[in-house]
Amino acid sequence: MGKLTLVAGPIGNLGDLTARAAETLRTADLWFVEDSRVSAKLLGHLGVSKPMRVLNEHTSDYKLAEYIKELSDLHGVVLSDGGTPCVSDPGAMLCDLAHESG
Repeated sequence: MGKLTLVAGPIGNLGDLTARAAETLRTADLWFVEDSRVSAKLLGHLGVSKPMRVLNEHTSDYKLAEYIKELSDLHGVVLSDGGTPCVSDPGAMLCDLAHESG
């Protein structure tokens, strides 16, 4: 069964990322990100390489459904560009669909 974890990205300084968030990002199979250019900096900071899927206000319902299928047996992370994800951003849609699908 898949897993989706929410990770708050550091605001302003990559060094502010918590140890727990860093470990979660290192062990996840893929990242759902607002902007891959911003998240690529975090990949470099952590010294890892992960596939990223863009999740923003332009992500279609069709693409969200594809993401849910992809998550069925993977560990995905919703990573905000800064601050807590899914309060008032597109990550909420993916979280709702993941919850509904179990």
